[in-house]
Amino acid sequence: MSSTGIFGGTVLATPARGLKGEVRVPGDKSISHRSVFFGSIAEGTTEVTGFLEGEDNLSTIAAFRLMGVDITRDGGNVTVKGKGFEGLQEPYDIIDAGNSGTTTRLLVGLLSSLPFFSVITGDASLKKRPMKRVVEPLLRMGASIAGRKDASLLPLAITGRKLKGIRFESKIASAQLKSAILLAGLSAEGETVFVEPEKSRDHTERMLKLFGADLKVEGNAVSVRSTNHLTGCKIDVPGDISSAAFFMVGAALTGSSELLLRDVGLNPTRVGIIDILKKMGGSIETKALSVASGEPVGDLLVRSSRLKGADISGSELLPAIDEFPIICVAAAFAEGTTTIAGAGELRVKESDRIAVMAECLNAIGVRNEERPDGIVIEGTGGKPVKGGSVKSHGDHRIAMAMAMAALNSIDGIHIEGAESVDVSFPGFFSALGKVAVS
Repeated sequence: MSSTGIFGGTVLATPARGLKGEVRVPGDKSISHRSVFFGSIAEGTTEVTGFLEGEDNLSTIAAFRLMGVDITRDGGNVTVKGKGFEGLQEPYDIIDAGNSGTTTRLLVGLLSSLPFFSVITGDASLKKRPMKRVVEPLLRMGASIAGRKDASLLPLAITGRKLKGIRFESKIASAQLKSAILLAGLSAEGETVFVEPEKSRDHTERMLKLFGADLKVEGNAVSVRSTNHLTGCKIDVPGDISSAAFFMVGAALTGSSELLLRDVGLNPTRVGIIDILKKMGGSIETKALSVASGEPVGDLLVRSSRLKGADISGSELLPAIDEFPIICVAAAFAEGTTTIAGAGELRVKESDRIAVMAECLNAIGVRNEERPDGIVIEGTGGKPVKGGSVKSHGDHRIAMAMAMAALNSIDGIHIEGAESVDVSFPGFFSALGKVAVS
């Protein structure tokens, strides 16, 4: 069985012959964030089940509590007593978004349209992440935002004011950017239109419709008109496919696996990891399809596979961009070469995920070549690696990816900074231990 020993944030992830049984991954991180955002600015009560109790989502709750919103939490059940757009209060302290880029960027959009002063900051990692892409279109709408490096870095100080709707054609596909502009547009004069080159994840659009927003979607364009009120509703949060992805790859690369992942969100803008693994020869079967709170949900049955290298880029990679670290692990044990391109955005995530994954793969003996927008990986053909020691650099997805790599190792892998998994998957190592077969 895969076991872990935790000493000062370091975990020893050990080998396993396979993953068997069932796993129910935590609630979707993106949907959990948005349930609190929209529930807070809606009128009436929003009841959320399956809420992800990760650190990023708790940062979102803390932010809205600072603005006077009554939010109660009982495990994964969250009740938000909405204040409406006009009921939110000026924060009595600086908003600390922790490590959460979603909390930060969506808040910048919302706070720009509210009639009070606010300041947002975050941890050392978040203070390095770019904010200009959100700030620039908001300034065009009439926002007043100041901050480091010409308002491109946190902390940001925002003086809310009445905004005007714009048509903004983005050069990048970004759900965070899109959501920030739509949030600002909810109370701006006229119509706000956001156009992106490719369709990014659409949780915001789906949920805003549930809350009653005047929203239209035409291809890669989304528009909203100023609305007087949203109405609280019930949100059932499905399991996060980004969390399920680690177990999908872990089951695929170990020799005697048959693993069922229950109630996973299967939003079409998020299932790129399934498509990529199938392209590489993975055995993944979708079962029990249903719809919950406007989101498609189902079970995933994953079996051991002989993975093959593949070229992955562009429209294939976009719906699996958060899964880059675990795709690298799949490639590490595939037959032949895998080339991943078009991932330059990942250099400004919780870590520089391209550089860090190249470093981690080198540390366990997997040959690779780092490129400006991706990586080329020479797979082992399914042969186990010896193991070694790696650093997560505080990135939850790096830590979980390397824990799955350890399943197909000889000596296991020491993962420094493994406590970072609590950002999106509290209890990850316990869940892995329950299904790993020695």
